[in-house]
Formats: sequence, structure tokens, C-alpha cells
Amino acid sequence: QVQLVESGGGLVQAGGSLRLSCVAAGRTFSTYSMGWFRQAPGKEREFVAVIMRSGGATSYADSVKCRFTVYRDNAKNTVYLQMNSLKPEDTAVYYCAATSRSLVPRNTYEYDYWGQGTQVTVSS
Repeated sequence: QVQLVESGGGLVQAGGSLRLSCVAAGRTFSTYSMGWFRQAPGKEREFVAVIMRSGGATSYADSVKCRFTVYRDNAKNTVYLQMNSLKPEDTAVYYCAATSRSLVPRNTYEYDYWGQGTQVTVSS
């Protein structure tokens, strides 16, 4: 069992930056690949980024590539999402998720554990 708690959301103007954090409870954090998803009102939850358990390889949605960076600190059981050059269309609830799958997981059904989400609002 892995418990995930996100933080760092808030209100920011377009062009600004935010850093989201997700802390995992448990001693096996390094064995999980960690993903970030987001869900805007009336829309399905969508993939944002993932950092793999082995080697730290990353993958991003095209919509956030070159603006967002995912990284992890296994000593702190924490995964981060640095978001730069934010746009109003980035407004959503952001969720972190954990999976033990070995392939690059970009779908919600591939994840076993989810956090409660943190709201990000980007004003124009």
C-alpha cells in the first residue's frame, strides 16, 4: 500500500511557475514509477508526465513538453513537477500516481495508487 499526498498548487498568472510535490508513505518508493495527471472541469483525467522507477527516464505529454519537468528524490520519497510558462489551459486538479509496471505508463488504468489532487489555476 502506498499513500500519496500532493501539495504546491495555487493561483498563478499566465507565464508564471509552480512546483508541485507528491510525498509517498512507505519504504519502497524507489520501486515505483511516478506519474502526474490532471483533470479539468468536464474533461477526462489526462496524462502529464512520468518518471520511471529505474534510471529515472521521463516522458511527457506533448502539451507540456519543454515547459514542465518531472523529477524525484528517492531519499525524501518525493516526486516533483516543475511547471513553467503556465497557460490558462493548464488549469486543472493535478494528481500524482504510483505504479509498479515496467513499461512507460501513460494511462490511468496502469496506476495502482493515487493522491487526492491539488488545484492549479492559471489566470490570463
